Amino acid sequence: MAHESSDEREFHERSLYLNRELSWLAFNERVLDQACDASWPLLERAKFLAIFGSNLDEFFMIRVSGLHDQLEARAASSAPDGLSASEQLALIRARVLALSQTAAQLLADDLLPALAQNGIGVQGFDQLLPTQRERAKEYFRRAVFPVLTPLAVDPIHPFPFLSNLSISLAVEAENPISGERRFARVKVPESLPRFVPLANDDGEVSHYLPLEELIAGNLSDLFPGMTLLGAYPFRVTRDMDLDILEEEAADLLAVVDREIRKRRFGAAVRLEVSPGVPEHIRRLLLEKLEIDEDDLYETRSLLGLTGLLSLVQLDRPELRDAPLSVRVPAELDEHSDPFSVIARADVFLHHPYDSFSPVLHFLRRAADDANVLAIKMTLYRAGSNSEIVRALMRAAENGKQVAVSIELKARFDEENNIGWARALERAGVHVFYGAAGLKTHAKILLVVRREGAELRRYVHLSTGNYNATTARFYTDTALFTADPEIGEDASELFNALSGFSTSFNYRKLAVAPVTLRKTLLAKIDEQIERARQGRPARVFAKLNALVDPELIRTLYRASRAGVQVELVVRGVCCLRPGVAGVSDHVKVRSLVGRFLEHERVFLFGPEGEEEYFLASADWMPRNLDRRVEILFPLRSEAIRARIRQEVLLPLELDSTRVYEMNADGVYLKRRPGEGHPALDAQLQAWNAATKLAAGASNGTSLAPAQLTVSA
Repeated sequence: MAHESSDEREFHERSLYLNRELSWLAFNERVLDQACDASWPLLERAKFLAIFGSNLDEFFMIRVSGLHDQLEARAASSAPDGLSASEQLALIRARVLALSQTAAQLLADDLLPALAQNGIGVQGFDQLLPTQRERAKEYFRRAVFPVLTPLAVDPIHPFPFLSNLSISLAVEAENPISGERRFARVKVPESLPRFVPLANDDGEVSHYLPLEELIAGNLSDLFPGMTLLGAYPFRVTRDMDLDILEEEAADLLAVVDREIRKRRFGAAVRLEVSPGVPEHIRRLLLEKLEIDEDDLYETRSLLGLTGLLSLVQLDRPELRDAPLSVRVPAELDEHSDPFSVIARADVFLHHPYDSFSPVLHFLRRAADDANVLAIKMTLYRAGSNSEIVRALMRAAENGKQVAVSIELKARFDEENNIGWARALERAGVHVFYGAAGLKTHAKILLVVRREGAELRRYVHLSTGNYNATTARFYTDTALFTADPEIGEDASELFNALSGFSTSFNYRKLAVAPVTLRKTLLAKIDEQIERARQGRPARVFAKLNALVDPELIRTLYRASRAGVQVELVVRGVCCLRPGVAGVSDHVKVRSLVGRFLEHERVFLFGPEGEEEYFLASADWMPRNLDRRVEILFPLRSEAIRARIRQEVLLPLELDSTRVYEMNADGVYLKRRPGEGHPALDAQLQAWNAATKLAAGASNGTSLAPAQLTVSA
């Protein structure tokens, strides 16, 4: 393996690295850009705006809270870009304010008027017609008033706890007799619909009233006899990250359960307020939440943009994307024998274009097959309604030896996973929680089956979670194989997870944190050596995030040697492409579309000589050093052809959803050239999968589009 030489120390220069947090905000800006794109159906645009808001909430709960922790601990910056925590927080604030202003303007000036024109009016209480107002008041008395609890703040009543992401009203009232001013907080109940449907005089629902507006318009019922001076919506975001020292946890499940309960009391990191909140109320909220003015964000937008998802779910198909029919491979439909199919040849799945049902069918058959002796599996995000888990429980009840590694620390899925762990244990499944100090993020399923006098291993490996719901919205790739060496590797991996192995001898799998990093570096170094010999060399990587400094430096070395480096990074990318003498041969693109790009696909070598790999891991220190991850090869030429047809070619054809990064970190959106059609990469991938289902050839009739890029 090549090593850095002294004259390559420049690759450590801070200017060569984009800040991770600002790069993430650039990704969320691309999501917001989709909401601005009028080529999407109206409710799809509202969906993207809701996702933008949800993403921003999680960013504050995890990333911004971490920066606050660094600031409090006075920790020196260890980031390659060298920015301190205070510098990052200042830059984040400026960027978030700008993005929030764009989002608010988009909602007020574009989306809300368009929704109203389509019979989905979102109005304030004061904008309602008299008959609508009466209906709203009746609904308030019947369905909302009994749930509300106004909490006064005075020497007898302390300031109430404000839960994470909850919307509240800061109410100011005056006693008309004594003239005394009082403050109270009214929480907007999360158990009630975010938008109240209101019928017009014809009985048809055409208007939706935000719940906080309904409550604010009826506060006199909550504070009878008082003169109401104002009601001001606000929202609090708290630190929601878990900090668990596994080496001190005798019972990890109990510790995670306890930490989840404590998490709701995390420190406040953001206060959102509507315009017009009096200064003295702002100061009161900041003081009680123990945060600074820099953590206050004023927005004229709807508080809690995620709430728009309830409108997105309305039964208005003409305002949504047309449904796409998913492919169910005939060889793995519900009537097939999956074991004989996989024994003959590897089977590739590309979700969501391919259905997730073959995975469920395979596991159900394994649960009921008398020849199956053992099933071993990793679960990271199983979801709240998991058919996978029920199949595993049935397998245990049928006498199979079933062992499941459940990741209790899967962020925001901890409660689901705790519940499933207990249910599986009650069914007789051996449940374990992976290696100490590591998250198990690898997605792997192993079935051991008796066939005559032999035992055969069947393995399913995936870039995505064993979750039937997300498999409809995330792009992921998966492989069924009966390859004996991969089967042996899978057995060894599960033994390492459930036992205490220290010696590893993986044959075809690369596994983090043991062999994955050095495997990736070695593959890139091989291409560097090819380029130095004057031979064609290429690295292609499609992944969710590129943060790891060592891999970035190695890619810089590859570019300097003449290797063509093509990166498709959905989210955070800390590498700067196109820097003279450093990354001239590096291109960085990002694809944001209807489905969440989640697959990790890697090619090493020039066209016609490539090695193909899929992986569960992004190129981040946490994935390579602090998680159990897998990278696995694709040997079948038929499967490689599908990768070319459904992953590589659509990226080249796309002229509407791909963004290209400049050296300054700015992304420019591809546009179709004059007279050329707007082509969507994900639709092209679906089209390729559809052709495959129809038995069409591996070719495509589509030609690359003429492209332009614009900010």
